[in-house]
Amino acid sequence: MARDFSINRLPGFASVAILTFFLLYLPIFTLVVFSFNEAASMSRWEGFSLKWYEAAFQNRQVRDVSIRSLWLAATAASFATILATLAALGTTRTSKFKGQTMIYALINQPLMVPEIVTGVALLIFFAAIKVQTGYTGMGYLVAAHTAFCIPFAYLPIRARLETMDNTLEIAAADLYAGPIKTFVHITLPLLLPGIFAGLMLGFVISLDAVVITEFVKSAGQDTLPTYMLGQLRRVVTPEMNAIATLFLLLSVLAVTIFFVLSRKRA
Repeated sequence: MARDFSINRLPGFASVAILTFFLLYLPIFTLVVFSFNEAASMSRWEGFSLKWYEAAFQNRQVRDVSIRSLWLAATAASFATILATLAALGTTRTSKFKGQTMIYALINQPLMVPEIVTGVALLIFFAAIKVQTGYTGMGYLVAAHTAFCIPFAYLPIRARLETMDNTLEIAAADLYAGPIKTFVHITLPLLLPGIFAGLMLGFVISLDAVVITEFVKSAGQDTLPTYMLGQLRRVVTPEMNAIATLFLLLSVLAVTIFFVLSRKRA
């Protein structure tokens, strides 16, 4: 009797899987290990030390750009998640209408366009506004990061809505609950895992945005990625490894919290 097809039984599947994970995580492992290196060398181990973490914490500029990056990522991800939630509701919790597919494509267009194209477009657009208004604050970075993060937040929220059974929403409408009451008490609680996923994804994408930030930022508005890029152009030290390791730990912590909350809600 023929066995059902399983990709696990293909020749070399385990070897390819192991090699893939090895190539994915070896650079990250190396970064973390050498962040504890006693020497300034990036290729030679000379003993365990925490001095590069101490140097990073004592570096006022590192603290400033880190706080700015976290604030910017949290603000942009929050705005993007709110807008993505409204867009997902408008494209799923409604009857079919002309142009619906085009709206879906336009929302996801930034995913297909090279980031440098988006950066140049935002540079030209915001430069015209700066000339007219004279304003050069952080609002441009917030707007740019929000626009860039919307499609990343939109995808998990829309996916969650498409898999949700609308029986409870229909039942609420039959019991004379209005649209707002139905959304607050039924749709929103069921949608929260998708919203959390969109928020987390938007936060990580904003935290990692280098090209757009380089094009849009004004003087004195460096984020951690642009600061690290500037430092790497001059000199490479394990201090950069230490900073990157701390942000890696932050990302792992965020993912862990998300999964814990998702399991509790399940």
